[in-house]
Amino acid sequence: MVTVWYGLVVLCWVLYFVLEGFDFGVGLLSPLLGRDEHERAAAVRTIGPFWDGNEVWLVAAIGVTFAAFPGWYAALLSGLYLPMVAILLLLAGRGVALEFRGKHDDPRWRRRCDAVLAGCSAGVVLLWGAVLTAFVRGLALGADGEVVGGGLRRTVAPLLTPVAGLGALLALGMAVLLGAAFLALRTTGPLRARAGRLTRHVAAGGAVAGIVAAVVVAPAGAAVTAVVALAVAGALTGIAVLARRPAAGREALAFGLTTAVVAAAVVAALTANGSVVLPSTLNPAWSLTMDGAAATDSALRIISVAGLVVLPGVLVYQAWSYRVFRQRVASDRITT
Repeated sequence: MVTVWYGLVVLCWVLYFVLEGFDFGVGLLSPLLGRDEHERAAAVRTIGPFWDGNEVWLVAAIGVTFAAFPGWYAALLSGLYLPMVAILLLLAGRGVALEFRGKHDDPRWRRRCDAVLAGCSAGVVLLWGAVLTAFVRGLALGADGEVVGGGLRRTVAPLLTPVAGLGALLALGMAVLLGAAFLALRTTGPLRARAGRLTRHVAAGGAVAGIVAAVVVAPAGAAVTAVVALAVAGALTGIAVLARRPAAGREALAFGLTTAVVAAAVVAALTANGSVVLPSTLNPAWSLTMDGAAATDSALRIISVAGLVVLPGVLVYQAWSYRVFRQRVASDRITT
């Protein structure tokens, strides 16, 4: 039962980062790829019907983590509460920018909203990348499973390491790739062409980085890591090749490969330590394990009933909404 629920936790986080990933990517790319107000508005309209529904998976991921693994939830939130608060504030800013962008018929107002949207989207992605790195690297857990220390340093220090910075930049690159691939799939005209070119360039750069990473880590004996890096490089190469020519089937396949790469990265981050869900940087023996952080068997049985009712309903509703709003958004102007 514990393993099943950990799998559901991972699934919820994967769905959140994949679905919100292209929302964030479109948000930060709309002022960059859109050359005028019409094109920027077209970019924003591609995520208009979806972004708030995609945020449901953040609620689901946090709720399932809290219900099924309260020890893990408590350690993460107590150790990273300031970054989490910052993420929530940035999400609120993004929501305000999206909702109020069209409430005032003024080009300067819309440009400001676009700037807020891009800044908040980039900030959320960078913070999540650093937080996911902390998931893998661990926190300063004591023997009682509580984070040792206090004040600002305890909650911010795990995100101020070079590895956390690398994780943040990697997350930003993935969000840009997801956003560009989604815009190429969902728009027409010049915006589609620019998004396709950006998809190709970012994927090609990522493929080169993956090959370099494989060459670097292989001599150190990290064979599995090298194989994963090469697999990612191969997928990114495929994305770059598919994005060379605009065609609906090629763009859909490129977007599918992009989501697979992001999903694989999230799964790798959440399962990198095996049965240890949160390593202790003070003493490996104090790390939180899956069994140690899980709720009781009776609690897991109760939430299993709720999960069987709620999660399939959310999946069906979202699949229906994506089908209803599957048409492309035109970015080219119609002249008469």
